[in-house]
Parts: sequence; structure tokens; C-alpha cells
Amino acid sequence: MLTHKKFFQIEELEELFVDVQMQRILPDQKTFTDVKPKYAVKEILEQYRSRKFQKDFSLSNFIADHFEQLQYEEEKAAAVNNKTIEEHITQLWNTLTKYPEDTGGTLIPLPHKFIVPGGRFGEIYYWDSYFTMLGLQVSKRIDLIESMINNFAYLIDLFGFVPNGNRTYFLSRSQPPFFSLMVALLSEETGDEVFIKYLPQLTKEYDFWMKDKETLTPENRSVLRVVLMPDGTVLNRYWDSLDTPRPESYAEDLETAAKAGSANNEIFRHIRAACESGWDFSTRWFKDKENLHTIHTADIIPVDLNSLLFHLEKTLAFAHELAGDKDLSEKFYQKSKEREAAIQKYLWREEDETFMDYDFLINRHTGVATVCAGFPMFIGFATEGQSAKVAKQLEQKFLQPGGLLTTLVYSRQQWDAPNGWAPLQWVNYKGLLDYGYYGLAEKIKTNWTSTIERVFEKTGRITEKYNVVDTSLGAGGGEYLNQDGFGWTNGVYLKMKSFG
Repeated sequence: MLTHKKFFQIEELEELFVDVQMQRILPDQKTFTDVKPKYAVKEILEQYRSRKFQKDFSLSNFIADHFEQLQYEEEKAAAVNNKTIEEHITQLWNTLTKYPEDTGGTLIPLPHKFIVPGGRFGEIYYWDSYFTMLGLQVSKRIDLIESMINNFAYLIDLFGFVPNGNRTYFLSRSQPPFFSLMVALLSEETGDEVFIKYLPQLTKEYDFWMKDKETLTPENRSVLRVVLMPDGTVLNRYWDSLDTPRPESYAEDLETAAKAGSANNEIFRHIRAACESGWDFSTRWFKDKENLHTIHTADIIPVDLNSLLFHLEKTLAFAHELAGDKDLSEKFYQKSKEREAAIQKYLWREEDETFMDYDFLINRHTGVATVCAGFPMFIGFATEGQSAKVAKQLEQKFLQPGGLLTTLVYSRQQWDAPNGWAPLQWVNYKGLLDYGYYGLAEKIKTNWTSTIERVFEKTGRITEKYNVVDTSLGAGGGEYLNQDGFGWTNGVYLKMKSFG
């Protein structure tokens, strides 16, 4: 049984942490946040303070002497073994599986086994896991799906929400709320009783996203993750409880803030909120549509988040109905109808024939078209007319030889063109199938899976993201190199190939 005396926070290392990150002792800022101290943190800090001014002092050597360096497990190239891509992914499930363990570092122990994405991502991630589970379902690894859902239920019970990942530096934010979709996926294999089993955690997650809703007023329109719209309805935004630089990107965040030229720490909250969205980073969140230092994520009502919360409300209505509580079932059904109407009112942009994020500070759409327009189809509340228009936009503007673009903006951000990402391919592919756009769905499937197959044949690897415009080139952008592994790409590939 896991016990938690105290969670280690990397900031406990005080100026040692700052010096390591600011001097860029390690090439990836995340590396130091994931190390395990060999001794008591207080003792390490005392030694650092007593030795750092010595003439022969080396910070790199000090880190090596006092911390256990994590060795991220890289994906094993399978081409030399003449494995098919399906065989390779099946083998990877074992490579990417982690087991319960106690830790002296920032890793929060989990009670059940789980899949990590791969590469630098050696911990469980919230929204990644749903798309990984799609492949686990195809591979008949229902045991892993259930154990991962149990881990998320454990985290909800422990913290009141699902953190971004099971690291202590992720405890101020979540990620897109896919827990209700995970439970729905498991119900396909084990029956509807799982909705009752996880009803307490589904309720707690909803309470987290709606916290302090009752404090909203026309003078105080936003608090935490809830926003009061002009007509009195409430929609949600991404948020983070901290307004400080991210430990895992400490130096980069300070540089971004310096470019913003403001002493206001809110820029750090906007950066962190983008991390809660999973889209870190994209011009979707930038005021000038070009520069990271104009980021204003928390001012935006996102299409994807509110679509997912609609699903959570519908799931809670269904779960309470199964549990025999008609009053609560009706309550959540009405909440879902109110949210659906608000999404239609504020997030549908008729002149662009698409769903689009909304800037609630200026009361208008952001003007940034993204593949998140497919979420209302994926969740199932887009009208037939809207689905026809979104399908047209996807085919004419987003579809490329390698799959769907993320946005139409070519930038150095990884969640922009020319990159494509597995979860967004699946959301749009499945949404189009559900609305009867079989030909377009097949094009997306063929283009995307062919790209993965070409890269695998050439390199023996499956990666986090892909260049969908020029499939001869690798994906780029972002704060780190394209990672091998890779959980959600594996999952979506297997699930797509199992259709049709």
C-alpha cells in the first residue's frame, strides 16, 4: 500500500534549483525536475551553499554526485528485427509500462501499472492516456485500461482532480478532461456498471472544473476555470493555480516574460494554462497570432474543453440514472443542455462556418481556426448543418498529404502547422464517421496512417508528432526534440487500422 509522508517539490532546492536551470547545466530543463536526490534535500542544499564559492567547484559534478540521473527509456528500433508496425506497438506496450514504486523524487507513486508516452515523458499524462487506451483496447489489454483508470480515480480521490501528470510540479493544473470518455471506453468491454463504480470520481472531477461557480457576478466574470458569459450562462477556460515560471521550463518562461516587458506575473499563468490545454504551445493562444510572449490562454473559452465538459455532464446524468437517482440525473441533463446552448451561441462562428474559441474579455471569437472544430462532432452535439460546414473546412483547409493540420498558421510552435498530432486526427476522424462523412474520414485515416508507416519503415520508430505537409521531413517546433515512443500515436494508429 502506498503511503505519502511528503511530496518532494523541486523548489525545495531553492537557489540550487534556480542556478541549475538558469545556467542550463542540463540540455533539457525537465531533466533536473525529474531527478531523485541521493540524500536529504536539506543536507544537499547545505553542502551546495558551503561549496559553491570554492575555486574548483563544478555545478555539473555536484549534480552528478548528489542526484540520481533518470535514464529515459528510448523506443527500441524494431525494423532490424523485421517486425511489422503492429508487432512493434504490441511489444512497446510492455516497454512503456511502468509499475507502482515509491520515490524520493518528484514522481507521485501510483497504485497500479500504467503506460507512459515515452522519451522524456516517463510519467503518466492525463489526456494522452485516453488515446493510448484506444490502442490497448485493440490489443485486448483491458487490464491496462482498467488499471490506468483506477490510477486516475486514485489521483482524483487524493487531490480532487487529475493532475497534468503524476509529478509534484504538475499539481497546480489538470489537462483536457477525458476521464468520462475513459470510463465510457471501459464500459464497452465490461458493461455499464463502471459508470456507477466511478460516479464519485466523475462527480469530483466536475466539481473541480466548476469550482467557485457560485461566486461569479457581472462585475467578477471569471474565477478559476469558470467564466460568466454575457447572457448569464457559464462556460469554462483552462487555468493554473500558480503564476510562477514552470519548474520544468524555468529559464524559458523567464525569457518569455522578459520579452513581454511586463512585471505582471499573469503571463506565467497564461503559459501554464496552455499546458493544461495540452497545446503547449500554439498561436491559438497568442494575441498577435505570432509571438509566445503575447499569450493569453486564460482569456479564452476553448471549444475542446467545453465539448468535453458537455460529455462529462451527459455521463453524470446517465450514471445517476443507472444509480436510480432521477433528480440528479435530470439536474445534469439540464446542465448539459445549458452548456450545449451556450456553446452554440458563443463558439459557433457562422461567417467562418466553424466552431472557434471565444475571447471573453473582448466578447468576440479569437479568429484562429483549429481542428478543435471537430470536437462537437466527436462528442455528438453538432447539428447536421454545422457538421457539413466543418467537414468542408477540414477537407479544403486542413487536410494534407500526411493528415490534418493542427492550425493553419505556420509558426515555430509545435501545435501549429505543419505539424499533425494523433489525438486530433482521431477526434476528427471519429466525428466525421459518426456524422456519415465516410469518404473524408477514410482520407484522413489513409493519409495519417501512411505517414506513420513511412516514418516507421525508414527509422524503425514511432514519434510524438509528424509533419503532415511535407512527409519527407520530421516534425519540429516546441521546447524539446520530437520524442519517440509514443503512447498516443501507437493507440490511434491501432484503433484507426481496426476500423473498416
